[in-house]
This record gives sequence, C-alpha cells and structure tokens, in this order.
Amino acid sequence: MSAPATPSSVTIVIPIFNEEEVLPELLARLTKLFDGNPAVHWDALLVDDGSRDRSAALVGALAAKDPRFGLIEFSRNFGFQAALAAGLAHAKGDAIVTMDADLQDPPECIPAMVAKWREGSEVVRAVRHTRQETGVRRLGMDLFHGLFGRVADFPIEANTGTFGLMNRAAVDALNRLPERSRFFPGLRTWVGFTTGEVLYDRQERAAGQPQQTLGKLLRYALDGVFSFSYLPLRLLTYVGGFVSCVGFALGCFFIVRRLLGIEIAQTGFTTLVTLVLFLGGVQLIGIGVLGEYLARVYDEVKQRPAYLIKRKTGLG
Repeated sequence: MSAPATPSSVTIVIPIFNEEEVLPELLARLTKLFDGNPAVHWDALLVDDGSRDRSAALVGALAAKDPRFGLIEFSRNFGFQAALAAGLAHAKGDAIVTMDADLQDPPECIPAMVAKWREGSEVVRAVRHTRQETGVRRLGMDLFHGLFGRVADFPIEANTGTFGLMNRAAVDALNRLPERSRFFPGLRTWVGFTTGEVLYDRQERAAGQPQQTLGKLLRYALDGVFSFSYLPLRLLTYVGGFVSCVGFALGCFFIVRRLLGIEIAQTGFTTLVTLVLFLGGVQLIGIGVLGEYLARVYDEVKQRPAYLIKRKTGLG
C-alpha cells in the first residue's frame, strides 16, 4: 500500500528523560520544521520518562500554547523503550517519525523521510552515514552493530536506530506486539512492509550529557540479542557437544593405553584444577545464558503494564 500523494498528517514521537538543556533547541527546530512545511499537518508527541528536571514543565508550557505539541508524563522512569511504545500507541498521524531528543538525529532530515514515504515506502529507515561518537561508546556501538547482524536470526540493517518513519499500517502492526523486552530496530524490521532508506550524518549531542549510560546501552544490546537470536542457546549445545566429545576421546585414549599395558601418567594438581575451572566456567556461562532467556519469559508471564501514565497535556 503506497502513501497518499500528499500526506495529511505526520506525528513525531520523542522520548525524553532529563533533557532540560537540549529541549529549547529541540522544540525551536521542530517549530521551524513545522512552519517551513505547511503542506503537512504536523504534531509532536513527547513522552517524559520520569524526568527529575524541568523537562516536563518546558514541554507542557509549549503544549498549552501550541496545539501541535503534546506531552505524556509517566508516573516514574520506565525506560526509553517503554516511552517509545507509549508514544507509538498514542500517535495519530498517517505517518509516525521516531527520534531521540538529543538532536544527534537532526529533525531537518524528516522531510526527506516523508518524501520517501510519498514515493511508496511504508517504513523508512534512517541509516547513519557517519557518526560523531568517540571512545568507548563508539567502540561498543561499532562492535554491537558488527556482531548483531551475524547473530540475529533474520537480517537487521546495521547502523540504524530509533530514527525513522513508519506509516499507520506498520505502526498498528508494531503496537500489536505485546512483548516488554523491546528492541525497536529489530521489531521495526520484523513487522516487514515495503522499506526505504535515507542516509544522514549523525551529529554531536546538542547540549547536556548522554542519558543512556554504558550499563543501559549494554542491557539494550542484550535485549536485542536475546530477543532476536537463538544463537546463544545453540552455542551452549555446540560447546557441550564439543566438551563431551573431547572427554569421550580422552576416555577411549586412556582405556586403550591400559589395555596395551602402557603406564598411565598420574594427573597433576594443575591439570585437575584447570579442567575443573574450565568445565565449571562453561556450566556457569550456560546457566547465565539460560537465566537471561528465563528472566525475559518471567517478565512476559507477569503481564505487568510496560508503563503507567500520570498526565497527558495537549492531546485533546
């Protein structure tokens, strides 16, 4: 299904958490985008994920004056993916753009996504041509994107993140997915639909400090791996089979030597400790991998809501 010749409405969904320093510029650039493209009916839905600064107050004040802006406030911090899910559930546009609040993903690229949608793409992925991160964060992101495409059970485009556009049918399909451990780029790929791409250069953060700590990024990466790959479980099977084969081969070796009357050297303390630690390590890793999958199953079984909304502003 292709998009209409002139899109009637586009909603921009943006999760925010302690983004007081960057919000004035973000809101100003969104307003400029809306005013500069009057052929599209724009609105922006910002989801406050339990911020402890004045983020909600800044957005709420603008939403009270400009009906193109809306705000959802959570009762506490539920996480970026929960905020994104809430925004998608409440977005009303014919097309929905998702992006971060830090302006590393420039809103000036959104008209190119809308144009790609008008050409017939139902999902438009923003693919990073270059990025400005350096140091440990850059190394970790490069390693993740390099490895994730190899371990995932179906192809997921590298160098993509939250930034992108989905039409109403794709968003409705995504909203029907009930899982709580969400990895948005993977889910966006999983639902399918006709896909287009827009290249862009990822910018430096406009202001403030990153709210995604290395620990949160690591948990996010694990959610991606354990939600879209059975390879860790398969590796346990392969390792177990390999260790068993080695043990069987060694047992046969020593039996043959005994039958031939060849003296068997006594196993030293170092060898024994090494074998015990190696096998114990393999077993603990296996238990840890099983625990990651089991924890996610436990979260799904509890059926707790992914988020709780405290207040809505500017949503009619």
